[in-house]
Order: sequence, then C-alpha cells, then structure tokens
Amino acid sequence: MESSAVVSNSEVAEVLMDIAVLLDMEGVKFKPRAYENAARAIESLDRDVEEIYVEGGLDALMEIPGVGESIAKKIEELLKTGHLKYYEDLKRQVPVNIESLASVEGLGPKTIKELYLQLGVKTLEDLEAAARSGRIRGIPGFGVKREANILRSIDALKSSRGRFLLGDVLTTVRSILHRFESMSEVKAIEVSGSVRRWKETVGDVDFLVISDQPAKVMDVFVSLPQVASVHSHGVTRSSVRLKSNMNADIRVIPEQSFGAALQYFTGSKPHNIALRRIAIARGWKLNEYGLFEGREQVAGATEVDVYGKLGLQWIPPELRENKGEIEAAQQGKLPHLVEYSDVKGDLQVHTTWTDGTNSIASMADEALKTGLEYIAITDHTKGLTVVHGLDEARIRTQMREIDKLNRSLSGIQILKGCEVNIRRDGSLDIEDSALADLDIVGAAVHSYWTLPEAEQTERLIKVMANDNVDFIIHPTSREIGKRPPIQLDFYRIIQAAKDTDTILEIDSYPNRLDLKDDYVRRCVEAGVKLSIDTDAHARWQLHFREFGVATARRGWATRDDIVNTRSVKDLLDMLK
Repeated sequence: MESSAVVSNSEVAEVLMDIAVLLDMEGVKFKPRAYENAARAIESLDRDVEEIYVEGGLDALMEIPGVGESIAKKIEELLKTGHLKYYEDLKRQVPVNIESLASVEGLGPKTIKELYLQLGVKTLEDLEAAARSGRIRGIPGFGVKREANILRSIDALKSSRGRFLLGDVLTTVRSILHRFESMSEVKAIEVSGSVRRWKETVGDVDFLVISDQPAKVMDVFVSLPQVASVHSHGVTRSSVRLKSNMNADIRVIPEQSFGAALQYFTGSKPHNIALRRIAIARGWKLNEYGLFEGREQVAGATEVDVYGKLGLQWIPPELRENKGEIEAAQQGKLPHLVEYSDVKGDLQVHTTWTDGTNSIASMADEALKTGLEYIAITDHTKGLTVVHGLDEARIRTQMREIDKLNRSLSGIQILKGCEVNIRRDGSLDIEDSALADLDIVGAAVHSYWTLPEAEQTERLIKVMANDNVDFIIHPTSREIGKRPPIQLDFYRIIQAAKDTDTILEIDSYPNRLDLKDDYVRRCVEAGVKLSIDTDAHARWQLHFREFGVATARRGWATRDDIVNTRSVKDLLDMLK
C-alpha cells in the first residue's frame, strides 16, 4: 500500500476533531463523538498512522480504536492526497477558524455557529473586536458577564502566543529523537531547552548530537516529515519550522564539549548566569564549549564533570531556574526528587459513567499496563448536568459494579470515589451519607471562577473542613493559555490543607498542570501532602502521569510528599 502525501498523526487528528466540531455545529447526532474518539485515538498512537496504512491498508486503520470503515477511508484520502474533500465541503458551509475560536473558554460548536450567524465572527480577531465593541452581549443567551469572560479568555490566549503546550509537542520531539537514535551515524542525541526542563509551555526545541558525519545528520533533519519549512541548512547546524509551527534547531557538537553544550542549551538563562559567576570567581570561563582555565578545557564532556568542577552536585534539569538549587547543590543538600516510576496509583480517573470514553474495566486494564497498582474512579457528580453527573443512587450502583470488578481482577485494585462538585457557598452537591461510603472523595470547582479572592478562598476552606473530602482536585482550576487560575489566598489554602489533613492535587493533564510548580514547592515547604493524578477521561490519557511527576519535581517534591507513591493500604490508612 502506498501513500504519497506526508501527513502527521497530529494533522490527521486535527482534521478529524474539526469535523467533529463542524458536525456538532450542524446539530448532527452521534457522528461528532465518533470523529472525536477517532481523533483522540490517532493522537495517542505510538506509531505514525501513515506507517500503519502503508503496512496494512484500510484494514490496519480500522484496527485503531474508534476508527470504522467510513473514517478509515477519510484517513486514507488524507494520507494519499494531503486533503479531504468531505472536510473542505463542511468548512465551506461554516467558514470559521474552528481551532482558534474553540480555544476560547466557554465557546462550543453551537455558540461558535451563533456568533458566526449573528455577527459574522470567523476568527479570533473578529471575536475580540465584537466583544470589545459590546456587540456580543446583545445576542440572546450571552449577556454582559459572558462577554467579559470571553475577553478574559482571549487575553489569556494572547499572553501565551508563541508558546506551545509541552504536552502538545512532546510526541513530535520524541519521534524526532527516535529517528536519530536509529541512525548508525549518531553516537548520542539529547533534547535541551525548556523541553528538557519540563516547562509547562515551550517556545522552541534544540537537539544536540554527537556524530562523525554531520552532513548526513543535517540532511536527515531538514527532510523529516515533521518539517514544514527550512530556515537554514548548514554543515553542523540547521534550523526548521515544524508543522506544529514551532521552530527547531539541531547542532552537531564535538564529543569533548557535549556536556557543556547540553548544560548551556538546557538553561535556564538565570541558572546559567549564576553558574558563569561561580566560574568567573574561580578565574575560569564557562560557555557552551566547556569550562576553561585560560585556554585549557578543564571540563565539558559531561554535565556531571561541569557541575562537579564548579563544586556542585549535578542538578536535575527540572530544578534549573536559579531558585535556590545552586546553593543547595553547593551544600550537597539537593532533595531526592520523586521519580517517574514512583507513583503507584492514580486518584482521578473518569469513565463512561459520565464524560469518559472507556469503561471502568478498560481503564483498570490500561492502568495495570502502565505499571499502576490501583486507581480511583472519580466520575463527576450531579451538579455537572452537562456530563450526566452521578447522583447518590448512581454512585451506589457504580460502587456495586466496582466491588464486582475487584473480585475478578488481579494485579490492580479499583477504589470507589467521585469528583464532587463545589457549589458557590462551599457546600457539595452530594449528601455526606453517600460520600462517607466511598474510599476516596475529591472536590473540585467547576463554576463561579471569577469570585473575589476572599470569597473563593473561604469557599475552598469550607470544603476542606468536610471530613469526607480527602483531596482538592485541580485546586486553582486553571487551563493554561485558556482560563486563568481562580483568585486564592494560597497561604490560607495551604494552612487549611495542613489543619484538615486535606491533600492538594497535581493534575497531570497537560493543559492544567494544577497545582503549578511554584505552588507545589510552597506545599512541600509547609508539609502539605500532594497527589499526582492524570484526570484521564480515556485510556491513553493515563500516560499523562509523567507531566504531573515533572511538575512535582520542578516544585522540589520528594517521594514522601506524594501520597500515591504509597501502597493502597498505606494510602487508605492516611485518608480522612
């Protein structure tokens, strides 16, 4: 089977997701969910969909979860031609920039269509102009408050322009790494920059290579299927724009300088400045070529050598922000950070009982494959009617199903839980009598995000005082680049968590990472316990765990700070 157009997994997934939105805008039943599920399945593949098609044709595509014959044929057309007539026809019916408009908090398919029909809004710029001129508030169902919220979300989006979610680019980065690792001409390759430091958003990506055949490396790099255009094609350095619109550079580095270059290009800039000052104080010079005393290189082949010669412990990349890590390394007091393999359970998992795409049994099966010993099923509760949240009766029915599954499973335990909704006054939408029968209860804010700081803080403090609430889920409710965090007096939140033995969550979902790293560190310093959970709504999202672990590491968290590094027995013993 042949394929003539190079189309990436992310591009296929984006087209399928756009089709889902366009069909939803037209009021089509069932099909939007089918396209959305197929898009998410393609996005989570660990192989190129094009490679799958070349090897096995339509039949192989139809083996991808959620991909039936109709969608498989559309994927085939995309792979062969780079275009899809069905998609182009749909876009002509409602010619709007779906991706940019759907990124605005509170805008769904129906509201996007309404804004287009009423005001001719096609782009984010059109939307901002309409909101700032006060024209949106006049549309039935919108009003002044919703118009203001749209502007807040647009401002958040604008502040993040030029940055890319780490979760959106990491698959591409790893695919490129894998390509070069398979080359006999490449002795070593590393990614540097903010990707290596696991920053929540990144501006670009830098690859560093050791090779005796740099020309071959450069030729392969500029010809990668992920490349949209070439900025420069040099002898030992090349620069491109990827199809994701992110810029990427590659450099071939002499072996004796590789460690120094890796340290330099990893950053951060403030961290590097501090290191150079230490070198200067000793009469040395530090740059990307090595550490020098006069003209003699005294270190440079490895990062360990560079840091060691400067009198420092090697500093994990996640800590390199010049926020005390250098002083700790000088004293030999860097924390032993939580490891990516330390987490034994996931305390926030969603299923088809509400807005998840897989069953309880399916999520447990995938969790076991990822190395977990237990998961907590925490479907939404009745206050979230849009996702058919569970009431007290359905919670008890789900509990019986979990008991039945636990009797048949081996290697993993399913905990009974829920993500209970917090009302404006800090009360919960499920009776305490039902919550008391669950193994674990998480509480979360899903509305009234713009309350004043004092009121919002009191709202969460009241929740933490409830003896049935074990942890606060995504505590600041932020969505990176889309919705700002709720306003909280975080010192009071930390104190209340400590006083009530309430756990605060690090939500691993790449567009949340909530708590953020700075708040994680404040919790660690105060002795407040944390959990690292995926917020998975589908099997493949259980692999988001690494983003939460990275955030915990950036916040100086150790294994002891994270409750779900414990066995299920020890975890249950420490809950309220």
